[in-house]
Amino acid sequence: MTAWLMLAKAGSKRISEGYDDSPATHYSWDSSVPNHAAPKVGDVIALWDSVQLLGVSVIEDIAIGQREKVVPFCLKCKKADVAERKKKLPRFVCWNQKCKHEDDQAGWKRKLVTTYRSRHEAGWVRANSSLTAPELRALCVKGSSQNSLRELRWDDFHTAVEQAGTPVPLGIVDTTLKLIAGGHSVATIRVRKGQAAFRTHLLGVFGEVCAFTGPAPSQAIEAAHLYSYAADGKHRKGGGLLLRRDLHRLFDLGMIAVNPTTKLLHLADSLKGFPDYAKLDGAPLAVSVTADHVKWLAAHWKMHRT
Repeated sequence: MTAWLMLAKAGSKRISEGYDDSPATHYSWDSSVPNHAAPKVGDVIALWDSVQLLGVSVIEDIAIGQREKVVPFCLKCKKADVAERKKKLPRFVCWNQKCKHEDDQAGWKRKLVTTYRSRHEAGWVRANSSLTAPELRALCVKGSSQNSLRELRWDDFHTAVEQAGTPVPLGIVDTTLKLIAGGHSVATIRVRKGQAAFRTHLLGVFGEVCAFTGPAPSQAIEAAHLYSYAADGKHRKGGGLLLRRDLHRLFDLGMIAVNPTTKLLHLADSLKGFPDYAKLDGAPLAVSVTADHVKWLAAHWKMHRT
């Protein structure tokens, strides 16, 4: 596993268009970016906006494609190492160390580039303000790098985030890493075929009630499978409960489990430092469950607690 610091900021990837970044779910780049082919599924991705850390997750999938892109080149050396200045003039400057030509104009050409788009929503945790730009740069393998994709020293980064003043539940990231490394799917969070009907069925059974916290607006609760839906793609009897969205993700990752004997909630230690979650530890379910529910909860407990 390799960890990457990725810059998610408008205009951060040279003069280009077509990037579609949404920090909590996906990040895109192309072959014009240094290190473009290095990130892999199972790597950690830490996104920042050049000022502070935005969040951390694990790459679940990378979609690769191609597109035509209009790129600038230096009118003097003819190389595509041109940056556009926001305030200072001349407008364009060549980044080639042997050239460094400045000009009010740039040349433009079309070229075919390989596109990359990561998907990483399952393990995403927000980390706003936990680390500053200088602290993040110091945690890179190459501290002087100016690249949009920079390799991080993961162990040092992990320690720095844990010691920062703003709590960040990195246990979610650690759990996602283990699941992906172990071959388990973390795709149970995403909407899939039949999910709407499954949710409608659960609303009919339980009403607008989160199984962990009680009554909640219907817009805030999701149909949660108590087993790995991705394994066979079927909605099974007694295999679902309604959960608040954040609790759904934590349940999928095993950060919250239900003791099948006592039917009490059990939280991972890394969640107990957050008051809103800590109060759930040892709490009873907010709904009545059947023997089928208990069977699936027992399988989930076995996977994540034994």
